[in-house]
Amino acid sequence: MQDDSATRGAGAGEQAVRQPRPAAPSATLRAMEPAEATGRGRVSVELRHIDKSFGGVQVLRDVSLTLRAGEVLGLLGDNGAGKSTLIKIVTGVHQPDSGQILFNGEEVRGLTVDRARALGVETVYQERALAEQLSLWRNIFMGRPRTRWLGFLDVRAMRKVTADLMGESMGFTSAVLTPDTHVTGLSGGERQGLAIVRALHFEADIIILDEPSMGLSLKETDKLLGFVEGIKAARKSAIFIDHNIFHVYAVADRIVVLDRGRIAADFPTSRYTLEEVTGIMREVAASGSFVEPERGRATNAVSATEGTGETS
Repeated sequence: MQDDSATRGAGAGEQAVRQPRPAAPSATLRAMEPAEATGRGRVSVELRHIDKSFGGVQVLRDVSLTLRAGEVLGLLGDNGAGKSTLIKIVTGVHQPDSGQILFNGEEVRGLTVDRARALGVETVYQERALAEQLSLWRNIFMGRPRTRWLGFLDVRAMRKVTADLMGESMGFTSAVLTPDTHVTGLSGGERQGLAIVRALHFEADIIILDEPSMGLSLKETDKLLGFVEGIKAARKSAIFIDHNIFHVYAVADRIVVLDRGRIAADFPTSRYTLEEVTGIMREVAASGSFVEPERGRATNAVSATEGTGETS
């Protein structure tokens, strides 16, 4: 990819203009915000020098990355780049051959799915892992029901919580939709939103979004991206995996590009325009890596020329 520092921004204080992000649904996830706001910038999860092989084929090579509180990290890469394996390591499905996994600064050895969930990791899959023939309240509390004494289900409480989440967190204002509505009555974007809200209701700190826009219409995708924005509003973290760079760029604070098991690029989205990020992806596909330019070079050169009276 041709390096054009003038196009990307002349100085460190000047940032490329990003495409406008879709607005989050009204009051999205407001009820999920903690009483004491967690400062953005704390490292939620860190991977250090992760390697993973299957049957002699090395799928991940020396992968190191961090995810911070209140950050949406976009994870991009072609098929076979290692995205799914990386996510399965974070969620405890696979064990790395070598390397370290840290949650909130503490190393976790032998991470399992149950341990990852206990640490606040939840996954929203592209298959929309919801029971379509069951009501909204049953989906919200599936596997984690509220009970009264003697173990009886507290149906009234679960319906009440679901109604509150629908109005305050999901932006559902239609009288047609109630806690007893079946999931089949929701659009694709609303279903993904339900899965995200369910994860946050049960205090997930890190939400993995695995191709969540797959099969969604443009309108449904806009609603989904609004819910992703709501994750940051709740000061939680997310890893957003998607083949569509436009969707990732719209909500991600930072993008990591995997190529053949290695991290080929890691940069904040605010530094580049959408067109430039597309160019970076092309460069990675062609060369397997991306070297970030010295973004202040053009400004420094202009200042030096003006100071000496020289012209180019």
